[in-house]
Amino acid sequence: MSRRGLAAVASVLDQAASSATNILVLVLAARLSSAAGFADFSMVYVTFSVLLGLNMAYVGQSLVLEKGDRLGAECRSAVGFTAAASAAAGALLLLVGLALAGATGTAFLALGLVLPLVLLQDGLRYCFSALRAPERALAADALRLVCVVAALAVQPEGASAGRLVLAWGLSALPALGLGLWLLRPYVRGARGDLRPYLRRGHLGQRFVVEFAVGNGSSQLAVLGLGVFATPLAVGALRGATTLFGPLNVLFNSANAFGPPVLGRLDGKRATVRATAALGLVLAAVGAGWATALYLLPDRLGRELLGDTWAGASALLPATGAQYAVMGLGTCALLTLRVLAPKATLSLQVVFSLLSVGLLLGGYAVWGVAGAAWGLAAGSALKALAAWWRVTRLPNAAARDSEPLSAPAP
Repeated sequence: MSRRGLAAVASVLDQAASSATNILVLVLAARLSSAAGFADFSMVYVTFSVLLGLNMAYVGQSLVLEKGDRLGAECRSAVGFTAAASAAAGALLLLVGLALAGATGTAFLALGLVLPLVLLQDGLRYCFSALRAPERALAADALRLVCVVAALAVQPEGASAGRLVLAWGLSALPALGLGLWLLRPYVRGARGDLRPYLRRGHLGQRFVVEFAVGNGSSQLAVLGLGVFATPLAVGALRGATTLFGPLNVLFNSANAFGPPVLGRLDGKRATVRATAALGLVLAAVGAGWATALYLLPDRLGRELLGDTWAGASALLPATGAQYAVMGLGTCALLTLRVLAPKATLSLQVVFSLLSVGLLLGGYAVWGVAGAAWGLAAGSALKALAAWWRVTRLPNAAARDSEPLSAPAP
């Protein structure tokens, strides 16, 4: 196998290891906690997911586009900025934890303490991606997976959310140490500069906008259910989506490796045929996975999610429908990313906000099940609109001529 092929395999395996870590963290936390305890843990984990996504968008996605002989300096700058920004965010979370009472406040205090560790460890993946060394990211993330499973597996049943968050966060230390050691040869002698990240027009600002409307808005809406409605709703929704974690690996891999492959195809017709076929395959896999989970005996379901299984299993039809149409929507947005990159931001803004409205409206009318069906309806409408936009592209659709480094809106 060629070096390029080995790098692609290592990248897919690294994405699988990272996704498996997130899945197993939630599964183990659900098994160790009561339904109320897992609800507290889920609120903290949703907060972490939003902060992780913001860091990925602002630092990671802009870093992987860098080229040339300054990659070492760029990676050192990215690590330095991530460390500083995560420390500041951790301090704010400590204040939030002090302001909140009870187990929820303790869990947020724990997240504030470990946030710099977990964000910095995850951010190293983008350094290795930019350096074309995914095998080093795989080594660090595989160690992270082993350590976090071991750390949570030895926790006592009924452990508090704060204790679980501390165990999860501190278990990142070995992988962080290994990642920094593996990165050292590339950044030795390079000088970092944090100022570009603070300037107006930094490329990451564009990516943050897309993340905020495409993913962060729905995560914050789910978090809002826990603040203004009931944390049990967050636990049930998070438990249901956790079961569909393997599909996230497929969606992320399509987004990571799809553009280079599709860019070699000849024109709009060939590109649309390829992405439509892939979308149908992903939709079929999503529907099949949802059916298998729905038919899972309650005994096995409780082995996976503990007390949270009762609430999560009731949401499987809605969450399964959401993931099936997400396969179609992912491939439609992938088509637009290749043929007309400017078309994706407006779709993300309009239909992500619509999904949030449907989630909150569904909860107000039908409770947690209504929230899940609201998310499914929003995903279906986004997929439909994206494919409609694809059909409106001219046959000679060309890539957006605007440079990636243009100032953010």
